[in-house]
Amino acid sequence: MITTKPRGVIAAIATALTEDGRPDHAPTLRHAHWLMENGCDGLNLLGTTGEASSLPAADRMALMSAMAGEIAPARMMVGTGCPDLATTVALTRHAADLGFAGALVLPPYYYKGVDEAGLYAFFEGLIEATADRPIPIYLYNFPQMTRLRFAPGFAAWLKASFPDRIAGAKDSSGDLDYAAELARIRGFAVFPSDEAALAQAPARGFAGCISATVNLTAPLAQKLWRTPAEPGLAEELGRHRRAIAATPLIPGVKALVARLHDAPGYARVLPPLAPLTKDQAQALPALPSRAAEPA
Repeated sequence: MITTKPRGVIAAIATALTEDGRPDHAPTLRHAHWLMENGCDGLNLLGTTGEASSLPAADRMALMSAMAGEIAPARMMVGTGCPDLATTVALTRHAADLGFAGALVLPPYYYKGVDEAGLYAFFEGLIEATADRPIPIYLYNFPQMTRLRFAPGFAAWLKASFPDRIAGAKDSSGDLDYAAELARIRGFAVFPSDEAALAQAPARGFAGCISATVNLTAPLAQKLWRTPAEPGLAEELGRHRRAIAATPLIPGVKALVARLHDAPGYARVLPPLAPLTKDQAQALPALPSRAAEPA
């Protein structure tokens, strides 16, 4: 049983891609090392920012293995959720075999308006199929993408049913009141997707953040995690996040990571995402000053 509990500043790391659209391990690892040396407590691999849903399972497993070979897997979570249970199980078992600290699992997102009993059966099946590899499971709440929402009562039901496996949630809804309600579930670690929310972590019980823009703001985010009451710091982080998100978020993050490492290929994205237009690229903000400093 994996006992390391992710906490603090976690980057939803972007995946570098080769010209033929496969994960490019070397630049992804270079950025991973930069993040771990510049403020991140951990990484979340192959989430939305990592374009996991656009990658085949074999490529996801290969990248997981490459990352676990260089970055302590106990400091990483990994996205394993798919619309079908079998692939979710296969990815989750691979993550457990490699020693990842947690599997971040989307609900099965093709069918909308499903009954909670069906969602429960999906997670029950996942937990039973990985009982011999009991990696902690984190619910990935992203209703803007999935059109499914983990109601707090449902999350509490799962936690009560599988207390040793259901560990918490990443909430990408942007609703911090909802995230705080989840955080009131005993033993349930909640990670909002906005690093500026770290200022509210002591009061609301957040375990940290898992954020796309931490790919660029990691040094500032770590400072806020350590000193959440520092005047103006949350506002500064909020300005950086809004400036980055003023362009399409994932292509914008990847373009800035490419600029950070002078690695133009990092800006590649997979369909249905599209690269930034010339005007969008020109509208990108400067790198946060502390992110631009050498490691």
